[in-house]
Amino acid sequence: MIIEERSALLVIDIQQEDCIGMKEHNMHEPEWACIRNAKRVLDVFRAKKLPVIQIKEVHRPDMVDFGRELDGSEDVHCIENSPYTDYAWLTYPIEGEYLISKRRYSAFFGTDLEILLKGLHVDTLYMIGGLTDVCIHYTAVDAHQNDYYIRVVTDAVAGSSEEAHCYALKAIRYLQRDALVTVADIESAR
Repeated sequence: MIIEERSALLVIDIQQEDCIGMKEHNMHEPEWACIRNAKRVLDVFRAKKLPVIQIKEVHRPDMVDFGRELDGSEDVHCIENSPYTDYAWLTYPIEGEYLISKRRYSAFFGTDLEILLKGLHVDTLYMIGGLTDVCIHYTAVDAHQNDYYIRVVTDAVAGSSEEAHCYALKAIRYLQRDALVTVADIESAR
């Protein structure tokens, strides 16, 4: 596998509220495997000096921007003045990485992601984070609709359930047969 020069990594919604309870002393426990794997992928992109775009979901305190999002299974989350809405400490952005806040599931919807990607001359998007069946899936679909190659790192994303995770990955693979990769693929890439 080769990670092309025109690739970028989207770190999607790896935020403090998803990592409550993750500390230095327990980060090797199985429940944190996705976050540890995401860090491994992030390290590869940083070492290769490829663009990293850190994306987080943020909502206003008066909740005016939630839209229909609370009609489903989700409760109020990612309120902009909460410390838990910040990026997770293990994958925290470093200088030179691009930051995007979004108010919907897709990182393309109502953000300047498309402008940024065009400016960076990117044609392939690698994705890590969560949730596989929500923000990863919707971002992957929009990327596909905008003619980007998509690569979802299957062991560096997590879903709302194992079943939802698997179905979302299947749907993404339907869009592009080469869309699913692993952390091992990334680490062994030239």
